[in-house]
Amino acid sequence: MRILRTHHGDPLVPLAIFDLDNTLLAGDSDYLWGRFLAERGVVDGDAYERENKRFYEEYKAGDLDIMEFLAFSLKPLTENDPAALAALRAEFVDTVIRPIVPAASRALLEHHRKRGDELLIITATNRFVTEPIAALLGVPWLIATDPEHQGGRFTGRVAGTPCFREGKVERLTAWLRDTGRHLAGSHFYSDSHNDFPLLERVETPVAVDPDDTLRDHAEMKGWPILSLRGERIAVLQGPWPAAAS
Repeated sequence: MRILRTHHGDPLVPLAIFDLDNTLLAGDSDYLWGRFLAERGVVDGDAYERENKRFYEEYKAGDLDIMEFLAFSLKPLTENDPAALAALRAEFVDTVIRPIVPAASRALLEHHRKRGDELLIITATNRFVTEPIAALLGVPWLIATDPEHQGGRFTGRVAGTPCFREGKVERLTAWLRDTGRHLAGSHFYSDSHNDFPLLERVETPVAVDPDDTLRDHAEMKGWPILSLRGERIAVLQGPWPAAAS
């Protein structure tokens, strides 16, 4: 299992775990990357956008076949030169992702840094897209769906378990074992009902700008509900430790 790490943290400190798309970001990086490729003429624009939108709607409805989607979304990585892909990704992060990082998301990350927590992003979106986004956000650990490489190029297949639904629990459990960490004192922030399996495992599950299904569940369970879509963190349902203002 490949893990992004920018420093060696203390395995005894609590974890602050974050979903990425529509949680820390005010948008979905997987969907937006596909649209970006279509706009740049890297893929067949109309046909690709139709499929990209279909998969996104299936994800939101909880009906996504993750392996079918990954076969679709990883294919452009196999059809383009790695250097050209890296240049496209840098442009994508700078022009598409940077503008959709809300100030409140950065405040939430800083809140946990000041608490002394270890920050981790866990996302179904593939590592090629998300690795520079984690770096942009200053998050030292990333668990993501890993595209397979052979001979310096992408194969279009997935290496290991996709980091989706129960797969997030599997991947996180392996990471905890490999790093000697634990979930005592942990928080997990997500917008999606697709993350129920992991939300139920952490000590403090937090719904962030949740979809309707997650909102109803969070209200029933009394989980904190936050919004990160403004300049400051908005606590819509507590209890949650107040962020520094």
